[in-house]
Amino acid sequence: MKRGAAIVTLSPENRMENDLTFIKEAIRQAEIAAGKSEVPVGCVIELGGKIIARSHNQRVAKQSALAHAEIIAINRACKKLGRSFLDEATLYVTLEPCLMCTGAIFQARIKRVVYGAKEPKFGVLGSLMDLSKENRFNHRLEIISGLCEAEISAMMKEFFQKLREQPGTCENQRNLL
Repeated sequence: MKRGAAIVTLSPENRMENDLTFIKEAIRQAEIAAGKSEVPVGCVIELGGKIIARSHNQRVAKQSALAHAEIIAINRACKKLGRSFLDEATLYVTLEPCLMCTGAIFQARIKRVVYGAKEPKFGVLGSLMDLSKENRFNHRLEIISGLCEAEISAMMKEFFQKLREQPGTCENQRNLL
């Protein structure tokens, strides 16, 4: 967003409607990941009511521990806007962000994070801890959680059940997340 541009404030009803629209797009991205045998996590970044970046997990395809949906989407959004700060953006992700992704969210100065399902093993925006409440950071995040949680949790459970049932799946893959 250019300096001096008007910021549109949505009513609570419109904000919830928008949040549902964008989290549904993140779910579509997660479905793409699952179709590629990637952990089904999807992410979109919205700015001014428009999606400016989207992605899904690509750890297997890129053979990189860094290829989380959030990291890829943040990178794409920054490149698209030609800047490193996304200070009026909202990041929508199907699963609670991990420490690495939350660090990137803070570094990009993203304003809001909306996520679906809790991540009890790695999540740091409410599960293991809540870094959004850490007062020593110079950036504050607004966190909304639980949108479409049942649908997302079911998708995750189904993915990992299928993974466990595959012959030859090594123990490390079975214990993902």
